[in-house]
Amino acid sequence: MDLPTVSSLRKLGVNLTRSNKETVRHSDVLFLAVKPHIIPFILDEIGADVQARHIVVSCAAGVTISSVEKKLMAFQPAPKVIRCMTNTPVVVREGATVYATGTHALVEDGQLLEQLMSSVGFCTEVEEDLIDAVTGLSGSGPAYAFMALDALADGGVKMGLPRRLAVRLGAQALLGAAKMLLDSEQHPGQLKDNVCSPGGATIHALHFLESGGFRSLLINAVEASCIRTRSEPVWRAHYLYERQGSTTLDKETLEGYVRHHERGTWGGDDGKAFSH
Repeated sequence: MDLPTVSSLRKLGVNLTRSNKETVRHSDVLFLAVKPHIIPFILDEIGADVQARHIVVSCAAGVTISSVEKKLMAFQPAPKVIRCMTNTPVVVREGATVYATGTHALVEDGQLLEQLMSSVGFCTEVEEDLIDAVTGLSGSGPAYAFMALDALADGGVKMGLPRRLAVRLGAQALLGAAKMLLDSEQHPGQLKDNVCSPGGATIHALHFLESGGFRSLLINAVEASCIRTRSEPVWRAHYLYERQGSTTLDKETLEGYVRHHERGTWGGDDGKAFSH
């Protein structure tokens, strides 16, 4: 984190530290906002410091509530775990967040998380088995929007617009369309029809998008992200390694598994093969 950012955060009353264990000691709600393959190491590091008062919120794709609970139960008999999926627009208070509560989390724990995340966008509770699909839709969704915006801007530039103006117009079009949908609660198909004049430019453009498989590409993108989340190899690696007699899995071994898991089998440092 650069110095201007640190200074700005401290002016807002944010306490900063490089120690995860210190963060646990001085916090009640713990957000595990790291890549999925880092989660096991974080839990090993902070597990002994997690107490009954703590709410542990995992934001990592594909990491289940039960897997986090199992790790923490080595230190705390009834850890309060919540799984959530959010997205990057939380930085402009337009995020989309869903969450599911674990075995030992109380109703008020979920309500507290919902209150916190509603301050940076939309937040609602769902069943845990829906979260992988949410990851494919709204979790990855901003990337789809940025790619679409980049392409729209390229189209504008191709037709003679200055780059800066093309980007601004494309972004405003997407922002305005989203706001119209949320404010009106009309079906997106109806709002699309409202833009199309018979024989006009928009319906010709939509025909071109349809012929290129525009809808199918987006559906397939959501599906691909969801499937990848569900096949996340990290926790499988830990399970297999522990089953063979080890209680820990070093980062180098884990990264090797993640790198080669698509091949179906992989030999670990102990010479044994992991199969899945």
